[in-house]
Order: sequence, then C-alpha cells, then structure tokens
Amino acid sequence: MLKDVHLTGGTTHTVESFWNARGTAFFKGPEGAKINVKYGKGRLSRNTQAQTLDGHTYKRLRVGAGSLLLARMRVKVTQSTDITYDVYPGGVAVNAPEIPF
Repeated sequence: MLKDVHLTGGTTHTVESFWNARGTAFFKGPEGAKINVKYGKGRLSRNTQAQTLDGHTYKRLRVGAGSLLLARMRVKVTQSTDITYDVYPGGVAVNAPEIPF
C-alpha cells in the first residue's frame, strides 16, 4: 500500500508501528533522508537497519519477530518534505515494491 506523509525537518518521525506483527516497507527518497527500525521503548530500545536514501534506489526495512513488544519504522529528514513509501503488512516475502514510485 503506497502512503504519502508530510514530515517536518530535523526530527525523527515514526511512519509505521508494529505490535506483535511483521511488515516490510520500501523507501526511495528524498535524497539524504535516514531510515531505520527501532525495537522497544526507552532505555531498552535498539535501532537497527539504519540506511540513507539516495533518491534513485529502493531501500527496504523489515520488521520481524522482534516486534513482540513494539517496533517502529522511522524516518529523519533535514527539511520539511513529503515522503512516499510502500508498506506490506505480515510476513510476506517481498523483494521490491509492486508499484514503482
């Protein structure tokens, strides 16, 4: 499912949350945006899959069994902008977005 979100610059935003669930998302731009998955909350949390978008290739984030408590897909942009991403719920084996964006 393609989603469009407006993000303000300079802060990290949660774009998808998972509670005892799995999911996969693809991001492409804007160039320089940083994406990651954060498992848990507070001092016991950990960030994984940190990547920087280049605006040309798709980057994939996956949430797996670690979402037993809480997992969030997060994006940080330097300036306010709109971001489009493609998200798939569940444990499907998706290697590329169905609809190019």
